[in-house]
Amino acid sequence: MAAVEQAMPATATLASREVPPDPPAPVVNPNPNMEITYTGNTGNDMGISTMGFRSAKFNPSEWQESNYSKYYQSFVDRDNAERAIHESKRTVKEAEETTNRTQAEATKKLAESAKNIEFWKFELNREIQDVIDETDLLLAQKKRLENALRATEVPLHIATDNLNCRQRRLGVDLVQDDVEISLLKEVEIINNVQDLLKNTINQTEKQIRLNRDAKQNLEMDWSDKKEALEIETKSGSLRNHHTNKQFHDGAAKFEEIQSTPESWAQFTHDNIARAEHERMASIQLRTLVDNVLEDTSRDMREQADQVDVNFTKRIAQMEDAKTKLEENLNKVVKQIKDQESNIADLEKAIRDKEDPLKVAQTRLYNRTYRPGVELCRDPSQYHLVGEVNEINQSIDALKQQLNQAQNSLKDLQDNRMGLEKEISVKKNSIFIDREKCLTVRNRFPSRTKLQGYQ
Repeated sequence: MAAVEQAMPATATLASREVPPDPPAPVVNPNPNMEITYTGNTGNDMGISTMGFRSAKFNPSEWQESNYSKYYQSFVDRDNAERAIHESKRTVKEAEETTNRTQAEATKKLAESAKNIEFWKFELNREIQDVIDETDLLLAQKKRLENALRATEVPLHIATDNLNCRQRRLGVDLVQDDVEISLLKEVEIINNVQDLLKNTINQTEKQIRLNRDAKQNLEMDWSDKKEALEIETKSGSLRNHHTNKQFHDGAAKFEEIQSTPESWAQFTHDNIARAEHERMASIQLRTLVDNVLEDTSRDMREQADQVDVNFTKRIAQMEDAKTKLEENLNKVVKQIKDQESNIADLEKAIRDKEDPLKVAQTRLYNRTYRPGVELCRDPSQYHLVGEVNEINQSIDALKQQLNQAQNSLKDLQDNRMGLEKEISVKKNSIFIDREKCLTVRNRFPSRTKLQGYQ
């Protein structure tokens, strides 16, 4: 032990530059192989022995080396303690620097994380606003579709009412003309338009639900980002001197449910991508709605105009027919008047033949009283007989002409009644088409209203 301790002073040096103690000077031992003994008088006259004072005693060199070992051990312990203090200070300093550096890096990472969250939060907020704006525009289109669908009820009622009114036409005027065909086509077009508008409304409602679902996902993600940003900001602003900190055993671990930076960013990117997809679909649907409303309003308006044109033509045709019927009626009335005058002349002519017939027959009758041979078939007799026959033939001819004239008059009167009835039918048809139908068709919605703007 002493040999080891004597070898150490070459390397042991205090941090304070204190020099280790010098080893003791060697004691010369005259008998190095033997224990030093005292050779003087070991007793006195009184007979007291000194042998007991010598036993178990150390020699001076041992005493010096023992003291040196104490000095050196004290030096070594102090040196070790000073080294420990120095190392502790160095370690404390390094730990402080490492902790500060690591904490600064963690604060920087938290700031970067907060910046990333802020970026995605801004993108989410922008997309949310875009989806809201697009949904509002789609809701406006849905409102237009509903207005347009309600606006089709009036044209359908008008066309149906026109068809029902025209069922009240009489006689031959109850014909399936161009007006009725165009009205039936108008009803078909309106029904098809209503079906198309209803289907488009259903598509719009479905797209609105998809937009709102996408907005809800974005808002939930935005809400999570907002909460995470608050936590990151709070964590990033936390300092050592703050009081709102404490120990949390087990906090320094990785949860199984934790996402990776890639999956974290991909989650929000996918939400935004889905929202953009729905927004693009909504934009396309709005374009489709514009086209549907434009096409349906154009088809209905064009068909309505065609019906009006056919009504105008048909009314003109019936006016022309009525005019011609009235002209023929006037002619027939005039002819009836002439025929009645003719009948009166024939009757007068027949009456005028009565007196000559009476004269001729009376002459013949008077001549039958001629006596004897005077009752002769003389030329006068022949002439009178011929006169009677001639008058009778004239009367028969006149009566035949009278009968024909009366039959003609009856035919003319029947024809007049037929013409008057037909004129009444035409007036009824014109009244229905012009007053009942065209007047109602003036309330046909405008193209703007059919497009859902009103």
